[in-house]
Amino acid sequence: MKVSKNFQDTEFACKGKAQGKVCCDSEMKLNQELIEVLQDIRNVYGRSVKITSSYRCPIHNKRVGGVWTSQHLLGTAADIQVSGIVPYLVAQYFDDKYPDKYGIGTYNTFTHVDVRSYKARWDNR
Repeated sequence: MKVSKNFQDTEFACKGKAQGKVCCDSEMKLNQELIEVLQDIRNVYGRSVKITSSYRCPIHNKRVGGVWTSQHLLGTAADIQVSGIVPYLVAQYFDDKYPDKYGIGTYNTFTHVDVRSYKARWDNR
């Protein structure tokens, strides 16, 4: 089902099941604010945005080394790749647009963005 102009709900689902691994049957959580933030980045760059990880059930989160306080568990986070744009520049855009809120993490191959209620920044390149 479409949740915005360019995103389907399945893109936000736990990737554990998609990888054929045993996962819990918890219901996927979708956060409208996160969807709007991701649609904004799609609109600004006019390029495809691949969600490599969004909602994670507790089993999959543990399997991938996520912390127990991960925003992914709440459905409020996404790790993304914007076609042709390096992760650092995507993080910089988010930081410029939302200087006092959200979680923004820079990695070598993706950018993490979450809509937590306070500002958090990190660079794991």
